[in-house]
Amino acid sequence: MNNTLVKTIGTLINTVSYLAPQYAAKLAVNIFSTPQKGKLQPDESNYLKSAKQQDFMYDDIAIRTYLWAGRKETILLVHGWESNTYRWRDLIELLIAQDYNIVALDAPGHGKSGHKTFNAVLYSECINMIAQQFDIHIIIGHSIGGTASALATNNHNLNIDKLILLGAPSNFDEVIDNYVKIMGYNKKVTKAMDAYYMKHFGKLPSFYSIKNFSDKLTAEGLIIHDKKDRIISYRDALHIHKHYKNSKLVKTQGFGHGLKNEVIYNHILEFLNA
Repeated sequence: MNNTLVKTIGTLINTVSYLAPQYAAKLAVNIFSTPQKGKLQPDESNYLKSAKQQDFMYDDIAIRTYLWAGRKETILLVHGWESNTYRWRDLIELLIAQDYNIVALDAPGHGKSGHKTFNAVLYSECINMIAQQFDIHIIIGHSIGGTASALATNNHNLNIDKLILLGAPSNFDEVIDNYVKIMGYNKKVTKAMDAYYMKHFGKLPSFYSIKNFSDKLTAEGLIIHDKKDRIISYRDALHIHKHYKNSKLVKTQGFGHGLKNEVIYNHILEFLNA
């Protein structure tokens, strides 16, 4: 959305909050949870035809998976917000060359998966489902996909050997705070949003912090984060590393939030093959 539209929507929801705060919160959360992009383009779909594709149902949501068969350990690739499995193309090619068994999924509301809305808790449940289906040994997650992977690993005690987090946020409430600032919501909206999350999820967004779900992160961890990441602060990587005891932190500079670069992939391959 352009800045003018963002400000217009923010002002409208602020106005609604004075008359119907619960409805304003619902509108704000729906906007926050609805991806504006992330669907596959034709050239992306063509590439993904090289994988065996299969849908698995979580509740009534069809989750699309992709499999590139190999003889080594099974790796699950978990993309982030407004993305899809295609974002892993270059890494997939490198992993195929090393004969890893590769599984990827499209998040709810992304790629070829069903549903219109997305949240990290729902994503973590889908990750757990796919991890159980494919006997996953290693998970590589980007951005919110990394944090959702850590949440799934902790909540379901996934028996994985290695967990790689790329540009992952350490606190969901900070992600929401950034959204609130961008939209310019007033305190009535933010207070009503907290009440909405408590009603529908049973917890405030602040609960979903790495310090509250790192107890069972026993897998060997690799955290890669760019110093100049403008989407998720490098401070988040420091926070994750502090609470994820069995992890190594790699700081990069110049690769942004996407972390799509040969240098990044070399760090990943070195960690996988150690």
